[in-house]
Amino acid sequence: MRLVSSLSALVLAALPGVALAQFIPAESSLSGLYPGKAYSPYAERTFPDRVFWGDTHLHTGLSMDAGLFGARLGLDDAYRFARGEQVTASSGQPAKLGRPLDWLVIADHSDGMGFFNDLAAGNPAILKFAQARPWYEGLEEGGEAASNAALNLITTFAQGKIDQQMMAEYSPGGKIYETVWQRVVDAAERFNDPGSFTTIIGFEWTSLVAGNNLHRNVLFRDGAEKAGQVVPYTTQAPVGSTDPLDLYAWLENYEARTGGAALALAHNGNLSNGLMFPVDAQYTGKAIDAAYVEARAKWEPLYETTQIKGDGEAHPYLSPDDEFANYETWDIGNLDLTQAKTPEMLQYEYTREALKNGLLLEQRWGTNPYKFGLVGSTDSHTALSAVEEDNFFGKATNVEPKPERMEHPFAKTDIGTYEGYQLVSSGYTGVWATENTRAAIWDALDRREVYATTGPRMIVRFFGGWDYTDQDLNSRQPAFRGYEKGVPMGADLPAASGDGAPTFMVYALRDPIGANLDRIQIIKGWLDAEGATHEKVYDVAWSPGREPDANGKVPPVGNTVDVENANWTNTIGASELATVWTDPDFDPEQSAFYYARVLEIPTPRWVVYDAFRFDVPIPEGAETSAQERAYTSPIWYQPG
Repeated sequence: MRLVSSLSALVLAALPGVALAQFIPAESSLSGLYPGKAYSPYAERTFPDRVFWGDTHLHTGLSMDAGLFGARLGLDDAYRFARGEQVTASSGQPAKLGRPLDWLVIADHSDGMGFFNDLAAGNPAILKFAQARPWYEGLEEGGEAASNAALNLITTFAQGKIDQQMMAEYSPGGKIYETVWQRVVDAAERFNDPGSFTTIIGFEWTSLVAGNNLHRNVLFRDGAEKAGQVVPYTTQAPVGSTDPLDLYAWLENYEARTGGAALALAHNGNLSNGLMFPVDAQYTGKAIDAAYVEARAKWEPLYETTQIKGDGEAHPYLSPDDEFANYETWDIGNLDLTQAKTPEMLQYEYTREALKNGLLLEQRWGTNPYKFGLVGSTDSHTALSAVEEDNFFGKATNVEPKPERMEHPFAKTDIGTYEGYQLVSSGYTGVWATENTRAAIWDALDRREVYATTGPRMIVRFFGGWDYTDQDLNSRQPAFRGYEKGVPMGADLPAASGDGAPTFMVYALRDPIGANLDRIQIIKGWLDAEGATHEKVYDVAWSPGREPDANGKVPPVGNTVDVENANWTNTIGASELATVWTDPDFDPEQSAFYYARVLEIPTPRWVVYDAFRFDVPIPEGAETSAQERAYTSPIWYQPG
């Protein structure tokens, strides 16, 4: 009756000559129909209602390796490009994003920050050192010689053989280093524009243990008044350390000294050769203990699960029943290809396995050190956060768009080769926040209400609770019910309200200028009573025209990619997918996690656009299409 009366009032209001008093619905009239606090669904909201897109990991010419690879763009160029302006790339080409980003973290390497600038200028104070001379000569010669010089520098650093006396002025305590960091902070302050474009001050702590990757990015919540009181932590002795525990201690000291806040996130476990996610012992040989798990849980709420140097969500060796696990996999060896990969290393390198092992460590120590949200980043060393497949500017300046770049190896040793065509055009982070400010973006990252994509800007929501229904989803304002009845991605399931299984509400809208969606999957990992971990992938929503087989697997969506013409069509898939799903295998005695994976229909990889635009062949072995995807942060369940 109330609904009829309301509709009648709206009809009368549309009639000429009919005047009505302001119509204010009674609270009871909205009960059961609309959960908002006011008639307007956009008024009085307190939950995050917008996605802000950004990159937690970009390098400029201030990073040693980026500079040696040819990067000449600096801080201002990186910010201008990210906010949508056209710039001239270091290779001389005009470059512009298809759509601007909302926020950016420039994370130049803390070790030797600014060193390249003086090396390139031929500073005699640097060239007097034997190590520096061949790097400078390679830089002067350019081309392959410059690339070889850069790789030699990376290997020298990775193996701990860089001359510490040469690096003294480019390390904490050196006047040059302090000046460079002040430039970083000042640029972030100049470009920070609350509400329009956010800059988050950060750096990359580049720990390499004999070439095994243990890198972390550090992100400050604060501006110059606090982040400017310190200089970044480094890895080279005697000031720095390659041990993550020492980085955590530095973060602790930063917060105590300044009253600020900071967090760290690791990346590229796939290049750590088994060191990134230890279960029994750290790389130092010290046993995993309560201090380790508590410190890591406190300081690392995020993991960069996808980027240019390979996707790190899952590996087919670890997840043989997951037909989508072998996505942009790099598994030949460590970062500098000085040590080959062996199968037993893989279990300590990938996101899903780490999430499972986190449950195991929580059982042992009472704290889960791998309770992280998922982000995607570029790790571009060009100052350009460009990861669109048709606008990919590569990992480094020496492989910015040109006819031969697909044939140019990223790294090559006797161990093997990371081929140029294997570089991944990935990724970005979607942040659910209330506004585009440093505080709101950083807080969302810290509470893990974020998700990773391999580049597309699809909109994804993921909620967990105990009594979601299809009606909650069909309201067209499902976020109200999502927060009211449960928790968002990145959180713990609330206490059970009965004896049933948890329910999850997930929905996804395609990138408005991107590909249709193939399916939504929910990945579950759990720990059984014997202390063994397990996983299962569930297809929970998919585009029309297909039915699951006897094993519950949905058939492939098809492929419309036209390689010859670098094209594809949205004639398959769906523009949006959504469902409420109940775990059919729930055991209330088993700890578990759940996250959603959203797959697009196949689209061309960047190599297809290169072949079409430069009229060159695609190398044998190069994948021409891929199903880009999003990974939500997990939701965790604990018995009791």
